[in-house]
Amino acid sequence: MALRRFLLLLAAIPLLPFTATTASAADRWAVSLTGDVTAEVSLGADGGLLFAATRGGRSVLAPAPMGIRTTAADLTRGLRFLGRVDREVDERYTMTTGKRLHRHARSVETMLSFENEDDVRLDVVVRAAADGVAYRYLLPEAGRVRVTGETSAFAPPPAAPAWLLPYTPNYEGVRFETTAAGAPRGDYGFPSLFDAGGTYALLTESDVDGRYSGARLTHTGGGDYRIKLADAEVHTQGPTPWRVAIIGDLATVTESTLVDDLAPPSKLADTSWIRPGKVAWSWLSEHDSPKDPKRQKDFIDFAARNGWPYVLIDEGWDASWVPGVIDYARDRDVDVLLWYHWSTMDTAAKRAINLAKAKLWGAAGVKVDFMDSDAQARFRWYDAMAADAARYRLMINFHGATIPRGLQRTWPHVMSMEAVRGAEQFKTRAATNTMFPFTRNVVGSMDYTPTAFVVSDRDTTEAHEVATFFVYESGWQHAADKPENYESRPEALWTLDRLPTVWDETRLITGRPGRDAVFARRSGGRWFLGGIHAGPATTITLPLDFLGEGPWRAELVRDKPEGGLTREKFPVEPDGRISVPVLANGGFVTMFCRPADCDR
Repeated sequence: MALRRFLLLLAAIPLLPFTATTASAADRWAVSLTGDVTAEVSLGADGGLLFAATRGGRSVLAPAPMGIRTTAADLTRGLRFLGRVDREVDERYTMTTGKRLHRHARSVETMLSFENEDDVRLDVVVRAAADGVAYRYLLPEAGRVRVTGETSAFAPPPAAPAWLLPYTPNYEGVRFETTAAGAPRGDYGFPSLFDAGGTYALLTESDVDGRYSGARLTHTGGGDYRIKLADAEVHTQGPTPWRVAIIGDLATVTESTLVDDLAPPSKLADTSWIRPGKVAWSWLSEHDSPKDPKRQKDFIDFAARNGWPYVLIDEGWDASWVPGVIDYARDRDVDVLLWYHWSTMDTAAKRAINLAKAKLWGAAGVKVDFMDSDAQARFRWYDAMAADAARYRLMINFHGATIPRGLQRTWPHVMSMEAVRGAEQFKTRAATNTMFPFTRNVVGSMDYTPTAFVVSDRDTTEAHEVATFFVYESGWQHAADKPENYESRPEALWTLDRLPTVWDETRLITGRPGRDAVFARRSGGRWFLGGIHAGPATTITLPLDFLGEGPWRAELVRDKPEGGLTREKFPVEPDGRISVPVLANGGFVTMFCRPADCDR
Protein backbone atom coordinates (compact mmCIF):
# COMPACT_ATOMS: atom_id res chain seq x y z
CA MET A 1 0.00 0.00 0.00
CA ALA A 2 1.10 3.55 -0.70
CA LEU A 3 0.84 4.54 2.97
CA ARG A 4 3.00 1.62 4.07
CA ARG A 5 5.68 2.47 1.50
CA PHE A 6 5.62 6.10 2.63
CA LEU A 7 6.05 5.22 6.31
CA LEU A 8 8.89 2.82 5.51
CA LEU A 9 10.73 5.68 3.85
CA LEU A 10 10.52 7.59 7.11
CA ALA A 11 11.76 4.76 9.27
CA ALA A 12 15.32 6.03 9.41
CA ILE A 13 14.17 9.34 10.96
CA PRO A 14 12.73 9.33 14.47
CA LEU A 15 9.03 10.10 14.68
CA LEU A 16 7.62 12.43 17.27
CA PRO A 17 4.73 11.08 19.37
CA PHE A 18 1.52 10.37 17.44
CA THR A 19 -1.37 12.63 18.37
CA ALA A 20 -4.97 11.58 17.74
CA THR A 21 -7.82 14.02 18.14
CA THR A 22 -11.38 14.26 16.95
CA ALA A 23 -12.84 16.87 14.64
CA SER A 24 -14.65 18.46 17.54
CA ALA A 25 -11.36 18.96 19.41
CA ALA A 26 -9.42 20.63 16.62
CA ASP A 27 -10.08 21.83 13.09
CA ARG A 28 -6.88 23.80 12.49
CA TRP A 29 -3.28 22.60 12.35
CA ALA A 30 -0.13 24.73 12.14
CA VAL A 31 3.28 23.51 10.91
CA SER A 32 6.41 25.65 11.34
CA LEU A 33 10.15 25.04 11.63
CA THR A 34 11.15 28.33 13.24
CA GLY A 35 7.85 29.93 14.22
CA ASP A 36 8.26 32.49 11.43
CA VAL A 37 7.07 30.88 8.19
CA THR A 38 4.02 28.77 9.04
CA ALA A 39 1.74 26.49 7.03
CA GLU A 40 -1.84 26.25 8.24
CA VAL A 41 -4.38 23.57 7.33
CA SER A 42 -7.98 23.92 8.45
CA LEU A 43 -11.23 22.00 8.05
CA GLY A 44 -14.08 24.10 6.69
CA ALA A 45 -17.78 23.91 7.54
CA ASP A 46 -18.43 21.62 4.57
CA GLY A 47 -15.66 19.25 5.59
CA GLY A 48 -13.34 20.58 2.91
CA LEU A 49 -9.69 21.39 3.60
CA LEU A 50 -8.10 24.83 3.35
CA PHE A 51 -4.42 25.77 3.10
CA ALA A 52 -2.86 29.07 4.18
CA ALA A 53 0.58 30.45 4.99
CA THR A 54 1.84 33.22 7.23
CA ARG A 55 5.18 34.88 7.93
CA GLY A 56 5.78 36.60 11.23
CA GLY A 57 2.11 36.17 12.04
CA ARG A 58 0.99 38.08 8.93
CA SER A 59 -0.97 36.44 6.15
CA VAL A 60 0.94 35.67 2.95
CA LEU A 61 -1.50 33.18 1.43
CA ALA A 62 -5.11 33.33 2.61
CA PRO A 63 -7.04 30.08 3.19
CA ALA A 64 -7.64 28.39 -0.17
CA PRO A 65 -9.11 24.98 -1.04
CA MET A 66 -7.24 21.71 -0.89
CA GLY A 67 -8.45 18.33 -2.04
CA ILE A 68 -8.33 15.73 -4.78
CA ARG A 69 -10.85 13.74 -6.80
CA THR A 70 -10.43 10.26 -8.19
CA THR A 71 -12.77 8.07 -10.21
CA ALA A 72 -13.51 6.26 -6.94
CA ALA A 73 -13.89 9.09 -4.42
CA ASP A 74 -14.45 12.79 -3.89
CA LEU A 75 -11.89 13.90 -1.30
CA THR A 76 -12.64 17.61 -1.48
CA ARG A 77 -15.43 17.81 1.15
CA GLY A 78 -17.16 15.82 3.85
CA LEU A 79 -13.85 14.90 5.49
CA ARG A 80 -13.30 14.06 9.14
CA PHE A 81 -10.00 14.19 10.96
CA LEU A 82 -8.32 10.94 12.07
CA GLY A 83 -4.87 11.84 13.40
CA ARG A 84 -1.53 13.54 13.03
CA VAL A 85 2.09 12.35 12.77
CA ASP A 86 5.03 14.77 13.02
CA ARG A 87 8.68 14.36 12.16
CA GLU A 88 11.78 16.44 11.53
CA VAL A 89 13.63 16.33 8.23
CA ASP A 90 17.37 17.06 8.23
CA GLU A 91 19.29 16.21 5.06
CA ARG A 92 22.62 17.15 3.56
CA TYR A 93 23.31 16.59 -0.10
CA THR A 94 25.63 17.80 -2.84
CA MET A 95 24.65 19.02 -6.29
CA THR A 96 26.62 19.05 -9.53
CA THR A 97 24.95 22.29 -10.64
CA GLY A 98 23.30 25.29 -9.08
CA LYS A 99 23.51 28.39 -6.97
CA ARG A 100 25.00 26.43 -4.05
CA LEU A 101 26.67 23.06 -4.43
CA HIS A 102 26.48 21.86 -0.82
CA ARG A 103 22.97 21.88 0.62
CA HIS A 104 21.52 21.50 4.10
CA ALA A 105 17.76 20.97 4.03
CA ARG A 106 15.86 21.29 7.31
CA SER A 107 12.12 21.25 7.77
CA VAL A 108 9.34 19.85 9.87
CA GLU A 109 6.75 17.57 8.36
CA THR A 110 3.23 16.78 9.49
CA MET A 111 0.99 14.08 8.06
CA LEU A 112 -2.70 14.79 8.67
CA SER A 113 -5.07 11.87 8.08
CA PHE A 114 -8.71 12.23 7.05
CA GLU A 115 -11.48 10.10 5.62
CA ASN A 116 -14.67 10.93 3.80
CA GLU A 117 -18.22 9.79 4.38
CA ASP A 118 -17.51 6.54 2.51
CA ASP A 119 -14.48 5.79 4.74
CA VAL A 120 -12.02 6.53 1.93
CA ARG A 121 -8.72 7.73 3.39
CA LEU A 122 -6.77 10.86 2.44
CA ASP A 123 -3.45 11.81 4.00
CA VAL A 124 -2.10 15.33 3.57
CA VAL A 125 1.64 15.74 4.08
CA VAL A 126 2.73 19.29 4.95
CA ARG A 127 6.28 20.60 5.23
CA ALA A 128 7.53 23.90 6.59
CA ALA A 129 11.10 25.16 6.20
CA ALA A 130 12.71 28.49 6.92
CA ASP A 131 12.21 29.47 3.27
CA GLY A 132 8.75 28.18 2.53
CA VAL A 133 5.99 25.62 2.82
CA ALA A 134 4.69 22.73 0.74
CA TYR A 135 2.03 20.05 0.76
CA ARG A 136 1.11 16.91 -1.13
CA TYR A 137 -1.57 14.22 -1.03
CA LEU A 138 -1.17 10.56 -0.19
CA LEU A 139 -3.86 8.13 -1.33
CA PRO A 140 -3.48 5.02 0.81
CA GLU A 141 -5.67 2.86 -1.43
CA ALA A 142 -4.10 -0.34 -2.71
CA GLY A 143 -2.96 -0.25 -6.32
CA ARG A 144 -3.34 2.49 -8.89
CA VAL A 145 -5.91 5.24 -8.67
CA ARG A 146 -7.19 7.53 -11.40
CA VAL A 147 -7.03 11.18 -10.39
CA THR A 148 -9.51 13.40 -12.22
CA GLY A 149 -8.45 16.69 -10.68
CA GLU A 150 -7.43 18.70 -7.64
CA THR A 151 -9.13 21.59 -5.91
CA SER A 152 -5.71 22.75 -4.69
CA ALA A 153 -5.34 26.53 -4.85
CA PHE A 154 -3.28 29.44 -3.53
CA ALA A 155 -4.72 32.81 -2.50
CA PRO A 156 -2.20 35.68 -2.44
CA PRO A 157 -3.57 39.11 -1.45
CA PRO A 158 -5.71 40.46 -4.32
CA ALA A 159 -3.71 43.69 -4.53
CA ALA A 160 -0.32 41.91 -4.43
CA PRO A 161 2.01 42.84 -7.29
CA ALA A 162 2.52 39.73 -9.40
CA TRP A 163 5.01 38.60 -12.05
CA LEU A 164 3.28 36.04 -14.23
CA LEU A 165 3.95 33.96 -17.32
CA PRO A 166 1.04 33.13 -19.66
CA TYR A 167 1.14 29.36 -19.89
CA THR A 168 2.53 27.52 -22.86
CA PRO A 169 4.05 24.03 -22.62
CA ASN A 170 7.53 25.38 -23.44
CA TYR A 171 7.32 28.29 -20.94
CA GLU A 172 8.65 30.73 -23.53
CA GLY A 173 5.94 33.40 -23.30
CA VAL A 174 6.52 36.99 -22.19
CA ARG A 175 6.51 37.41 -18.43
CA PHE A 176 4.73 40.55 -17.23
CA GLU A 177 3.90 42.50 -14.07
CA THR A 178 0.31 42.82 -12.86
CA THR A 179 -1.57 42.19 -9.60
CA ALA A 180 -3.00 38.97 -8.23
CA ALA A 181 -6.60 40.05 -8.81
CA GLY A 182 -5.90 42.23 -11.83
CA ALA A 183 -4.29 39.55 -13.98
CA PRO A 184 -6.35 38.47 -17.00
CA ARG A 185 -8.25 35.23 -16.57
CA GLY A 186 -6.36 32.28 -17.94
CA ASP A 187 -3.56 29.81 -17.31
CA TYR A 188 -0.15 30.78 -15.96
CA GLY A 189 3.07 28.81 -15.84
CA PHE A 190 5.20 28.10 -12.81
CA PRO A 191 6.92 29.69 -11.07
CA SER A 192 4.66 32.67 -10.30
CA LEU A 193 5.80 35.43 -7.94
CA PHE A 194 3.59 37.58 -5.66
CA ASP A 195 4.54 40.44 -3.35
CA ALA A 196 2.40 40.24 -0.20
CA GLY A 197 3.48 43.50 1.39
CA GLY A 198 7.23 42.94 1.29
CA THR A 199 6.99 39.20 1.88
CA TYR A 200 7.14 37.34 -1.40
CA ALA A 201 5.56 34.03 -2.33
CA LEU A 202 6.93 32.10 -5.30
CA LEU A 203 4.44 29.39 -6.29
CA THR A 204 5.62 26.26 -8.06
CA GLU A 205 5.79 22.47 -7.65
CA SER A 206 8.39 19.82 -6.93
CA ASP A 207 8.92 16.07 -7.36
CA VAL A 208 7.00 15.67 -10.59
CA ASP A 209 7.85 12.59 -12.62
CA GLY A 210 6.04 9.90 -14.55
CA ARG A 211 3.91 9.01 -11.55
CA TYR A 212 1.83 12.14 -12.19
CA SER A 213 1.37 14.98 -14.65
CA GLY A 214 2.68 18.50 -14.53
CA ALA A 215 0.41 21.34 -13.54
CA ARG A 216 -0.09 25.05 -13.99
CA LEU A 217 -2.02 27.80 -12.27
CA THR A 218 -5.38 28.95 -13.58
CA HIS A 219 -6.89 32.32 -12.65
CA THR A 220 -10.65 32.66 -12.95
CA GLY A 221 -10.99 36.03 -11.23
CA GLY A 222 -10.42 37.42 -7.76
CA GLY A 223 -7.13 36.52 -6.10
CA ASP A 224 -7.23 32.72 -6.17
CA TYR A 225 -4.94 30.66 -8.39
CA ARG A 226 -6.04 27.05 -8.80
CA ILE A 227 -3.91 24.03 -9.71
CA LYS A 228 -4.82 22.70 -13.15
CA LEU A 229 -3.37 19.37 -14.24
CA ALA A 230 -2.07 18.87 -17.77
CA ASP A 231 -4.11 15.65 -18.12
CA ALA A 232 -7.83 15.12 -17.65
CA GLU A 233 -6.99 11.88 -15.86
CA VAL A 234 -3.78 10.85 -14.12
CA HIS A 235 -3.01 7.23 -13.26
CA THR A 236 -0.95 7.18 -10.10
CA GLN A 237 0.13 4.95 -7.25
CA GLY A 238 2.35 7.19 -5.19
CA PRO A 239 2.10 10.58 -3.52
CA THR A 240 1.18 13.57 -5.65
CA PRO A 241 3.78 16.26 -6.38
CA TRP A 242 4.50 18.92 -3.81
CA ARG A 243 2.54 22.16 -4.12
CA VAL A 244 5.21 24.67 -3.12
CA ALA A 245 5.32 28.25 -1.87
CA ILE A 246 8.79 29.72 -1.34
CA ILE A 247 8.23 32.53 1.18
CA GLY A 248 10.38 35.38 2.45
CA ASP A 249 12.09 38.53 1.30
CA LEU A 250 13.58 38.58 -2.19
CA ALA A 251 16.96 37.36 -0.91
CA THR A 252 15.28 34.34 0.69
CA VAL A 253 13.35 33.58 -2.50
CA THR A 254 16.29 33.87 -4.90
CA GLU A 255 18.67 31.94 -2.66
CA SER A 256 16.14 29.19 -1.85
CA THR A 257 16.83 25.56 -2.74
CA LEU A 258 13.44 24.38 -1.49
CA VAL A 259 12.38 22.85 -4.82
CA ASP A 260 15.49 20.66 -4.85
CA ASP A 261 15.19 19.97 -1.11
CA LEU A 262 11.74 18.43 -1.71
CA ALA A 263 12.87 16.28 -4.63
CA PRO A 264 14.04 12.66 -4.42
CA PRO A 265 17.76 12.10 -3.75
CA SER A 266 20.21 11.42 -6.56
CA LYS A 267 19.76 8.16 -8.42
CA LEU A 268 23.45 8.17 -9.38
CA ALA A 269 26.08 6.86 -7.00
CA ASP A 270 28.99 7.99 -9.18
CA THR A 271 28.93 11.57 -10.47
CA SER A 272 32.66 11.84 -11.22
CA TRP A 273 31.98 11.92 -14.98
CA ILE A 274 29.60 14.90 -14.74
CA ARG A 275 31.27 18.18 -15.63
CA PRO A 276 29.48 21.54 -15.93
CA GLY A 277 31.15 24.31 -17.88
CA LYS A 278 31.10 26.94 -20.61
CA VAL A 279 29.90 26.02 -24.09
CA ALA A 280 30.69 27.65 -27.44
CA TRP A 281 27.52 27.49 -29.54
CA SER A 282 27.08 28.57 -33.14
CA TRP A 283 23.38 28.23 -34.00
CA LEU A 284 22.06 31.58 -32.72
CA SER A 285 24.66 33.72 -34.45
CA GLU A 286 24.76 31.57 -37.61
CA HIS A 287 21.72 29.32 -38.08
CA ASP A 288 23.29 27.27 -40.89
CA SER A 289 26.63 26.75 -39.15
CA PRO A 290 25.77 23.36 -37.55
CA LYS A 291 25.70 21.98 -41.12
CA ASP A 292 29.30 23.09 -41.71
CA PRO A 293 32.08 20.97 -40.15
CA LYS A 294 34.69 23.58 -41.02
CA ARG A 295 32.80 26.29 -39.14
CA GLN A 296 32.33 23.97 -36.18
CA LYS A 297 36.10 23.58 -36.05
CA ASP A 298 36.38 27.38 -35.81
CA PHE A 299 34.22 27.27 -32.67
CA ILE A 300 36.28 24.36 -31.33
CA ASP A 301 39.51 26.32 -31.87
CA PHE A 302 37.94 29.29 -30.07
CA ALA A 303 36.92 27.11 -27.11
CA ALA A 304 40.41 25.59 -26.95
CA ARG A 305 42.12 28.99 -27.00
CA ASN A 306 39.98 30.20 -24.11
CA GLY A 307 39.86 27.08 -21.96
CA TRP A 308 36.16 26.42 -22.54
CA PRO A 309 35.43 22.72 -22.14
CA TYR A 310 32.58 22.32 -24.66
CA VAL A 311 31.20 23.04 -28.11
CA LEU A 312 27.55 22.34 -28.91
CA ILE A 313 26.80 21.25 -32.48
CA ASP A 314 23.13 22.09 -32.89
CA GLU A 315 20.45 21.11 -35.41
CA GLY A 316 21.81 20.33 -38.87
CA TRP A 317 24.84 18.13 -38.17
CA ASP A 318 25.44 15.01 -40.22
CA ALA A 319 26.63 11.60 -39.06
CA SER A 320 29.07 11.46 -42.00
CA TRP A 321 31.34 14.10 -40.45
CA VAL A 322 30.46 14.39 -36.76
CA PRO A 323 32.84 11.62 -35.55
CA GLY A 324 35.78 13.33 -37.24
CA VAL A 325 34.87 16.71 -35.75
CA ILE A 326 34.59 15.14 -32.31
CA ASP A 327 38.07 13.65 -32.74
CA TYR A 328 39.35 17.08 -33.81
CA ALA A 329 37.82 18.62 -30.66
CA ARG A 330 39.14 15.99 -28.28
CA ASP A 331 42.66 16.45 -29.66
CA ARG A 332 42.30 20.04 -28.40
CA ASP A 333 40.83 19.11 -24.98
CA VAL A 334 37.34 20.20 -26.01
CA ASP A 335 34.30 17.94 -25.72
CA VAL A 336 31.33 17.99 -28.09
CA LEU A 337 27.65 18.08 -27.25
CA LEU A 338 25.13 17.01 -29.90
CA TRP A 339 21.60 18.28 -30.57
CA TYR A 340 18.67 15.86 -31.05
CA HIS A 341 14.97 16.33 -31.69
CA TRP A 342 13.14 14.51 -28.93
CA SER A 343 11.28 12.38 -31.47
CA THR A 344 14.59 10.64 -32.22
CA MET A 345 14.64 9.58 -28.55
CA ASP A 346 10.95 8.88 -27.93
CA THR A 347 11.23 5.10 -27.61
CA ALA A 348 13.64 2.83 -25.79
CA ALA A 349 14.79 1.39 -29.11
CA LYS A 350 15.57 4.82 -30.59
CA ARG A 351 17.41 5.87 -27.44
CA ALA A 352 19.48 2.71 -27.49
CA ILE A 353 20.58 3.39 -31.07
CA ASN A 354 21.19 7.13 -30.86
CA LEU A 355 22.76 7.29 -27.41
CA ALA A 356 25.04 4.38 -28.22
CA LYS A 357 26.18 6.16 -31.40
CA ALA A 358 26.79 9.44 -29.59
CA LYS A 359 28.86 7.63 -26.98
CA LEU A 360 30.78 5.64 -29.59
CA TRP A 361 31.62 8.84 -31.47
CA GLY A 362 32.93 10.37 -28.25
CA ALA A 363 30.23 12.96 -27.47
CA ALA A 364 30.07 14.11 -23.84
CA GLY A 365 26.39 14.96 -23.78
CA VAL A 366 23.19 15.68 -25.67
CA LYS A 367 20.78 18.57 -26.09
CA VAL A 368 17.26 17.21 -26.54
CA ASP A 369 14.70 19.63 -27.93
CA PHE A 370 10.98 20.30 -28.53
CA MET A 371 9.31 18.16 -25.83
CA ASP A 372 6.68 20.91 -25.37
CA SER A 373 4.35 19.07 -22.99
CA ASP A 374 3.54 18.71 -19.28
CA ALA A 375 1.50 15.54 -19.74
CA GLN A 376 2.13 12.46 -17.63
CA ALA A 377 3.31 10.57 -20.71
CA ARG A 378 6.01 13.18 -21.31
CA PHE A 379 7.19 13.01 -17.70
CA ARG A 380 7.49 9.25 -18.09
CA TRP A 381 9.68 9.99 -21.10
CA TYR A 382 11.85 12.39 -19.04
CA ASP A 383 12.32 9.56 -16.51
CA ALA A 384 13.37 7.11 -19.20
CA MET A 385 15.56 9.59 -21.08
CA ALA A 386 17.45 10.60 -17.95
CA ALA A 387 17.98 6.99 -16.91
CA ASP A 388 19.16 5.87 -20.35
CA ALA A 389 21.53 8.82 -20.81
CA ALA A 390 23.04 8.09 -17.40
CA ARG A 391 23.72 4.51 -18.45
CA TYR A 392 25.83 5.84 -21.30
CA ARG A 393 27.39 8.52 -19.08
CA LEU A 394 26.03 11.26 -21.30
CA MET A 395 25.04 14.57 -19.76
CA ILE A 396 21.80 16.28 -20.85
CA ASN A 397 20.39 19.69 -21.64
CA PHE A 398 16.59 19.61 -21.96
CA HIS A 399 15.63 22.40 -24.39
CA GLY A 400 12.07 23.15 -25.52
CA ALA A 401 11.30 21.72 -22.11
CA THR A 402 9.26 22.12 -18.97
CA ILE A 403 10.62 23.93 -15.89
CA PRO A 404 12.88 22.18 -13.37
CA ARG A 405 10.91 20.56 -10.56
CA GLY A 406 13.83 19.11 -8.62
CA LEU A 407 15.04 17.01 -11.56
CA GLN A 408 18.67 18.12 -11.21
CA ARG A 409 18.88 16.72 -7.69
CA THR A 410 17.46 13.37 -8.74
CA TRP A 411 19.39 13.20 -12.01
CA PRO A 412 22.61 15.23 -11.47
CA HIS A 413 23.73 14.77 -15.09
CA VAL A 414 20.97 17.16 -16.20
CA MET A 415 23.03 20.31 -16.75
CA SER A 416 20.28 22.72 -17.74
CA MET A 417 16.71 23.16 -18.98
CA GLU A 418 15.31 25.93 -21.15
CA ALA A 419 11.71 26.91 -20.23
CA VAL A 420 12.47 30.60 -20.65
CA ARG A 421 12.13 33.29 -23.30
CA GLY A 422 15.84 33.35 -23.99
CA ALA A 423 18.16 35.11 -26.39
CA GLU A 424 17.09 32.87 -29.26
CA GLN A 425 13.83 34.86 -29.42
CA PHE A 426 15.88 37.77 -30.84
CA LYS A 427 13.89 40.29 -28.78
CA THR A 428 15.99 40.94 -25.69
CA ARG A 429 14.35 43.29 -23.21
CA ALA A 430 16.11 44.54 -20.08
CA ALA A 431 12.94 44.68 -17.96
CA THR A 432 12.04 41.06 -18.75
CA ASN A 433 15.64 39.96 -18.19
CA THR A 434 15.53 41.30 -14.64
CA MET A 435 12.45 39.18 -13.85
CA PHE A 436 14.10 35.83 -14.55
CA PRO A 437 16.46 35.75 -11.50
CA PHE A 438 13.43 36.14 -9.20
CA THR A 439 11.20 33.64 -10.98
CA ARG A 440 12.34 31.00 -13.46
CA ASN A 441 15.99 30.73 -12.38
CA VAL A 442 15.05 30.27 -8.70
CA VAL A 443 13.89 26.71 -9.34
CA GLY A 444 16.84 25.38 -11.34
CA SER A 445 19.38 25.89 -14.11
CA MET A 446 18.13 28.07 -16.97
CA ASP A 447 19.35 27.67 -20.55
CA TYR A 448 18.85 31.31 -21.58
CA THR A 449 21.88 31.21 -23.96
CA PRO A 450 23.31 34.55 -22.79
CA THR A 451 25.67 37.26 -24.07
CA ALA A 452 24.35 37.62 -27.61
CA PHE A 453 25.69 40.85 -29.09
CA VAL A 454 24.41 39.58 -32.44
CA VAL A 455 20.79 40.18 -31.39
CA SER A 456 19.96 43.50 -33.01
CA ASP A 457 16.44 43.86 -31.60
CA ARG A 458 17.49 44.45 -28.00
CA ASP A 459 17.44 47.41 -25.65
CA THR A 460 20.34 46.16 -23.53
CA THR A 461 23.92 47.45 -23.37
CA GLU A 462 27.02 45.36 -23.98
CA ALA A 463 27.77 45.14 -20.25
CA HIS A 464 24.20 43.99 -19.62
CA GLU A 465 24.76 41.20 -22.14
CA VAL A 466 28.02 40.17 -20.45
CA ALA A 467 26.36 40.22 -17.03
CA THR A 468 23.60 37.80 -18.07
CA PHE A 469 26.31 35.13 -18.27
CA PHE A 470 26.90 35.70 -14.56
CA VAL A 471 23.44 36.59 -13.23
CA TYR A 472 21.74 33.59 -14.86
CA GLU A 473 22.69 30.21 -13.39
CA SER A 474 23.12 27.23 -15.70
CA GLY A 475 25.37 24.20 -15.32
CA TRP A 476 26.12 24.42 -19.01
CA GLN A 477 26.25 28.10 -19.98
CA HIS A 478 25.85 28.34 -23.75
CA ALA A 479 27.51 31.53 -24.97
CA ALA A 480 25.26 32.59 -27.83
CA ASP A 481 27.56 34.64 -30.07
CA LYS A 482 30.32 33.87 -32.55
CA PRO A 483 34.07 33.89 -31.76
CA GLU A 484 34.66 37.01 -33.84
CA ASN A 485 32.14 39.02 -31.83
CA TYR A 486 33.71 37.98 -28.54
CA GLU A 487 37.28 38.50 -29.68
CA SER A 488 36.43 42.00 -30.92
CA ARG A 489 35.31 42.77 -27.34
CA PRO A 490 38.32 41.65 -25.27
CA GLU A 491 36.87 42.89 -21.96
CA ALA A 492 33.78 40.77 -22.53
CA LEU A 493 35.85 37.71 -23.40
CA TRP A 494 38.14 38.32 -20.41
CA THR A 495 35.05 38.18 -18.18
CA LEU A 496 33.50 35.09 -19.76
CA ASP A 497 36.80 33.22 -19.56
CA ARG A 498 36.91 33.74 -15.79
CA LEU A 499 33.29 33.09 -14.86
CA PRO A 500 32.44 29.64 -13.44
CA THR A 501 29.08 28.04 -14.17
CA VAL A 502 28.53 26.52 -10.70
CA TRP A 503 28.80 28.20 -7.33
CA ASP A 504 29.66 27.53 -3.70
CA GLU A 505 27.56 30.47 -2.52
CA THR A 506 25.00 32.84 -3.99
CA ARG A 507 23.65 36.00 -2.36
CA LEU A 508 21.19 38.56 -3.66
CA ILE A 509 22.64 41.98 -2.90
CA THR A 510 19.82 44.15 -4.23
CA GLY A 511 17.09 44.14 -6.83
CA ARG A 512 13.44 43.90 -7.75
CA PRO A 513 11.91 42.14 -10.75
CA GLY A 514 11.54 44.49 -13.68
CA ARG A 515 14.15 46.89 -12.27
CA ASP A 516 17.48 45.23 -11.47
CA ALA A 517 19.12 42.11 -10.10
CA VAL A 518 22.55 42.24 -8.42
CA PHE A 519 24.18 39.09 -7.04
CA ALA A 520 27.38 38.10 -5.26
CA ARG A 521 28.58 34.57 -5.95
CA ARG A 522 31.59 32.66 -4.68
CA SER A 523 33.57 29.94 -6.40
CA GLY A 524 36.42 28.64 -4.30
CA GLY A 525 38.49 31.60 -3.11
CA ARG A 526 37.06 34.10 -5.58
CA TRP A 527 33.98 36.25 -5.31
CA PHE A 528 32.10 37.81 -8.20
CA LEU A 529 29.63 40.67 -8.02
CA GLY A 530 27.47 41.69 -10.92
CA GLY A 531 24.07 42.72 -12.05
CA ILE A 532 21.68 43.70 -14.80
CA HIS A 533 19.61 46.88 -14.77
CA ALA A 534 16.42 48.05 -16.47
CA GLY A 535 15.70 51.76 -16.59
CA PRO A 536 17.54 55.07 -16.76
CA ALA A 537 21.25 55.39 -16.09
CA THR A 538 22.15 55.30 -12.41
CA THR A 539 24.96 54.63 -9.97
CA ILE A 540 24.63 51.50 -7.86
CA THR A 541 26.48 51.57 -4.52
CA LEU A 542 26.96 48.20 -2.86
CA PRO A 543 28.50 46.89 0.39
CA LEU A 544 31.35 44.40 0.21
CA ASP A 545 30.75 42.68 3.55
CA PHE A 546 30.44 39.28 1.83
CA LEU A 547 34.23 39.35 1.30
CA GLY A 548 36.45 37.76 3.89
CA GLU A 549 39.53 39.37 5.38
CA GLY A 550 41.56 41.29 2.78
CA PRO A 551 43.46 42.38 0.92
CA TRP A 552 41.37 42.05 -2.25
CA ARG A 553 41.65 43.39 -5.75
CA ALA A 554 38.57 44.23 -7.79
CA GLU A 555 38.46 43.97 -11.57
CA LEU A 556 35.30 45.67 -12.82
CA VAL A 557 33.89 45.39 -16.36
CA ARG A 558 31.21 47.92 -17.27
CA ASP A 559 29.92 50.07 -20.13
CA LYS A 560 31.81 53.14 -21.28
CA PRO A 561 29.49 56.13 -21.76
CA GLU A 562 30.73 56.59 -25.32
CA GLY A 563 30.14 52.91 -26.14
CA GLY A 564 32.03 49.66 -25.69
CA LEU A 565 33.39 48.16 -22.50
CA THR A 566 36.08 49.10 -20.01
CA ARG A 567 37.89 47.12 -17.30
CA GLU A 568 39.13 48.82 -14.13
CA LYS A 569 41.40 47.42 -11.39
CA PHE A 570 41.50 48.76 -7.84
CA PRO A 571 41.99 47.53 -4.24
CA VAL A 572 39.00 47.01 -1.95
CA GLU A 573 38.37 46.00 1.65
CA PRO A 574 35.44 44.00 3.05
CA ASP A 575 34.30 46.91 5.24
CA GLY A 576 34.15 49.17 2.20
CA ARG A 577 31.67 49.80 -0.60
CA ILE A 578 31.78 49.87 -4.37
CA SER A 579 29.98 52.39 -6.59
CA VAL A 580 29.31 51.39 -10.19
CA PRO A 581 28.04 53.82 -12.86
CA VAL A 582 25.45 51.86 -14.87
CA LEU A 583 24.09 53.05 -18.19
CA ALA A 584 20.40 52.82 -19.10
CA ASN A 585 19.52 49.11 -19.34
CA GLY A 586 23.13 48.35 -18.49
CA GLY A 587 25.03 45.96 -16.29
CA PHE A 588 28.40 45.08 -14.83
CA VAL A 589 30.54 42.20 -13.55
CA THR A 590 33.29 42.43 -10.93
CA MET A 591 35.80 39.75 -9.97
CA PHE A 592 37.37 39.91 -6.50
CA CYS A 593 40.60 38.02 -6.03
CA ARG A 594 43.60 37.95 -3.75
CA PRO A 595 46.36 39.95 -5.46
CA ALA A 596 48.61 36.91 -5.80
CA ASP A 597 45.76 34.92 -7.37
CA CYS A 598 44.38 37.47 -9.82
CA ASP A 599 46.50 36.70 -12.85
CA ARG A 600 45.95 32.97 -13.10
